[in-house]
Amino acid sequence: MSTTSEDEQNVVSSEEEDDDNSGDESHLEDEEESNNEEPYDENDEAEEGTNGKINNEETEKELNWKDLGLNDTLCKACEELKWKAPSKIQKEAIPVALQGKDVIGLAETGSGKTGAFALPILQALLDSPQRYFALILTPTRELAFQISEQFEALGSSIGVKCCVVVGGMDMVSQALQLGKKPHIIIATPGRLVDHLENLKGFNLKAIKYLVMDEADRILNMDFEVELDKILKVLPRERRTFLFSATMTKKVKKLQRASLKDPVKVEVSNKFQTVEQLQQYYIFIPVKYKDVYLVHILNEMAGNSFMIFCSTCNNTVKTALMLRALGLAAIPLHGQMSQNKRLAALNKFKAKNRSILISTDVASRGLDIPHVDVVLNFDIPTHSKDYIHRVGRTARAGRSGKAITFVTQYDVELYQRIEHLLGKQLPLYKCEEDEVMALQERVSEAQRTAKLELKDIEESKGAKGRFKKGGGDDFDDSEHFTGARKRMKTGGGGGKTNWKKAKRK
Repeated sequence: MSTTSEDEQNVVSSEEEDDDNSGDESHLEDEEESNNEEPYDENDEAEEGTNGKINNEETEKELNWKDLGLNDTLCKACEELKWKAPSKIQKEAIPVALQGKDVIGLAETGSGKTGAFALPILQALLDSPQRYFALILTPTRELAFQISEQFEALGSSIGVKCCVVVGGMDMVSQALQLGKKPHIIIATPGRLVDHLENLKGFNLKAIKYLVMDEADRILNMDFEVELDKILKVLPRERRTFLFSATMTKKVKKLQRASLKDPVKVEVSNKFQTVEQLQQYYIFIPVKYKDVYLVHILNEMAGNSFMIFCSTCNNTVKTALMLRALGLAAIPLHGQMSQNKRLAALNKFKAKNRSILISTDVASRGLDIPHVDVVLNFDIPTHSKDYIHRVGRTARAGRSGKAITFVTQYDVELYQRIEHLLGKQLPLYKCEEDEVMALQERVSEAQRTAKLELKDIEESKGAKGRFKKGGGDDFDDSEHFTGARKRMKTGGGGGKTNWKKAKRK
C-alpha cells in the first residue's frame, strides 16, 4: 500500500478516457461533448422537491474532522495521513453524505473530492460491514488506481479490501480478485461491463454506495451504453454520489435516472482555477514551437514539468527530441500498455524524470504534488480540458505556473479559453534572440527524434507480424539509441557504423 501525503487527498482527473474493450485511445481527441453545450447552471430549474442545495459560506469557526461527524477511527486515519483540516468540499459534502443523502459535488480540481466521498463510505462500512459495499466509477485507469490508494490508506487500520477493475490489464487476475469479494470496487465502465457479462456468479446486487467521479466525463456518449447496463443491475436502495470539477446539463438526465432527492454541494460556481496558479500564454509561429519549448524548459530548469500534446505520436516525438538534448523526459499516452503507463507515471512521481509529456489521458486522475509547471504545448480543442490540465499544478495551496502555446492557427481556441475563464491572461515574455539561438541544436534533435521514431515504428510493425495487436503498443523507448548512434557517425567510419546499427 502506498503512503499518501496530505496532498494526495486532492483528487484529480485525466481527460482522455480509456476504451476499456480495446485498449486503444488514439481516437479520443474527437469524442468530447460539443463545445456548444451550455455549462450546468445552478439557477436552472429542477423538479420540485428533487434538488436541495447547500451554500458554501465560510464559517468563522475552523472545523476539524470530528466536527464533520466522523468517528474516532477515521479522524485518526486523517491525522496519520497529515490531513490537517477538511477542505471546502469536504466540509460541505461529508455531513450531508453521513445523513444518508445523495450528493452532487462540484469543486475545482485539486480540492479533495476523493476524501469527500471516501470518508462517508468508510464510516458506513464500519457501521455495517459487508462485501461488495461500494462501487466507484471513473473515466480513466490512472484515476482508478489513485482512488484505490486513497481508500487503502484511509482504511488501513480497519482492513479495507479494494479491487481495481480497468482495461489493459489481465481479466483473469481481476476475476480472481473479484472472487475474493472486496469491500470497494473501483472500475472503469467498459471493463466492469465485461466482467458483469462474462464472469459467472459476479453481480452488484449488494452494492450500497455508487460514486461517479469525474461524472461529466463518464456521462460522455461513449460511456452512456455501459453506464445504462451498470445502473440496471444495481439495487434501487442505494446512495449515489456524483463528483466533478466541471459539470454540464447532461448531469440532469443522470440525476433523474439514478439520484433520489440529491443535495447539490457547490464550492465553485463557475469554471475556475485556483488563486495560486499563475497563468500565461505565449504567441509564436507554429514552426518554432519546439524551439520555444526547449527555451522555456532551459529557462525554468530545476522545476518539474507536465507537457500536454494533442496526439500519442506527438508525445513520443517530443520526448525523443528532448532526450536527444539531454533532458529527462518520459511520454505517457493511451496507446502504451497499462503496465508501461504505470511505469512512466511512477518514474515521474519518484522524480527520476523531471518532464512528463502526455496526451489528455493525464489531464485528469493524476495527483502529483511536485508538479511546478504545466505547458499546453498543443492547445486543448475543448475549453473545459484547459481547466483540468492546469489543475495538475498549484495543488493543496501550493503555487504553480501554466503556459499555453498559441500559434497562428490556435487563436479562436485560445479566445474560447479566455471566455470560459472570464479574464485575459498575461503574455509570457521571451527574448526572441535568446530563443532563436537554440534553433540549430533543436533542428538536429528533431532529426534524431524523427529517425528514432521511424525505427520504433518499424520494430513495432515487425512485432505486430508475430504477435496479434503488437502494433498498438508504443514503446516508452527509454533505451532506444539506434538512430542516435547513426547521427553521431563521423569521418570514414560512417558506413561501418550505419551497418552495425542496422544489424542491431
